[in-house]
Amino acid sequence: MRYLTADYILPISAEPIANGVIVIDEEQTIQAIGTKEEYPNVDLEYHRGILLPGFINTHCHLELSHMQGVCPTGTKLIPFITTVVQLREYEQDVILHHIRAQDEAMWAAGIQAVGDISNKVDTAAQKSTSPISYYTFVECFDMMQPALTVGTIENYRAVFAGQARGGGNKKSFVPHAPYSVTPELFDFLNRANPDHSTISIHNTETQDENQLFQDGSGGFKSFYESLGMSLEQFEATGTNSIAYVLKNMTPKKRNLFVHNTLTTAEDIEKAHSWSDNTYWATCPNANLYIENRLPNYKLFLDAGAKMTVGTDSIMSNWQLDIWEELKTIQKMQSYVPLSDLLSWATVNGAEALGYHKSMGSLEVGKQPGIVHVDLEWKGEDTTLAGTSASRVC
Repeated sequence: MRYLTADYILPISAEPIANGVIVIDEEQTIQAIGTKEEYPNVDLEYHRGILLPGFINTHCHLELSHMQGVCPTGTKLIPFITTVVQLREYEQDVILHHIRAQDEAMWAAGIQAVGDISNKVDTAAQKSTSPISYYTFVECFDMMQPALTVGTIENYRAVFAGQARGGGNKKSFVPHAPYSVTPELFDFLNRANPDHSTISIHNTETQDENQLFQDGSGGFKSFYESLGMSLEQFEATGTNSIAYVLKNMTPKKRNLFVHNTLTTAEDIEKAHSWSDNTYWATCPNANLYIENRLPNYKLFLDAGAKMTVGTDSIMSNWQLDIWEELKTIQKMQSYVPLSDLLSWATVNGAEALGYHKSMGSLEVGKQPGIVHVDLEWKGEDTTLAGTSASRVC
């Protein structure tokens, strides 16, 4: 047994415990949680500051790990995805090296589970041996071209088959974004996944996305033309992009909307009315890297939304570190309560990915991983700036 203690233990599912103790066995399963007074005759392993459960990164693109620094900051979304399309092909050994490095960095930073986007099978080998639990989202898109739908499905069946499952790993077919998936492809995705699945989709990242659906304007027409494709067959819906998604996805599954940079209070209300299984992933550093703006978190707080935290890829971030994401939110939108931030990064993420029975909070019987941060705990007045998170176990 190991007896871990700190100035404060943050179970997330319960109030902080001053001078708390966590008892874990050789398999990292929590056997008990108490205080120093309850363990007077054992060898306590002291960590100054706080101990809390491992983080859940609900949105990542691990397969883009080799593209760090390729795209400059502040380009906006369409130039960014154009760069991804044009420059993502590298030597395979280079790709695998960087995938392994970023996986190891996430584990060291206390990330216990990851919702990871995959368009290829490049990450499968690393996921099969990683201590991180991966929910792989096999991301499908037919670029709004009905003629490509059948071929797209067959291509991603092969990608899906090659992805790791078991040992904590899961997988689903998912749509890429409203502007890149036809109703026919949505229909396949709805039928391909069981109801207990989590479905991830990029949502409302740029005004061009809403303009496309509202009246066919915006930058996506020229983007598709640059790829040698036409949107002549596309008919604007007269609504914003999330309305198109809600019409074409099923509310039965856990649905995870990602980025949400321009999401409105009306959007949130519509999604919550559509399904109780609605979750929202924010990737603040990626939002700043690409669009130089953040979502209005007050809208989500006011709606009681189930928020989670992601990192996006190292191509659109400076590191894959959930603690750094929380620091950014506290710095840029400091009205968000710290208790909410910590729940977003742990228990909410675990629930969104279906890992809540084993991780996301410090509770007896769970194997959540334990993270240490050296800081002075002052409750809601705690400052995260200048601190870093590291894995204890």
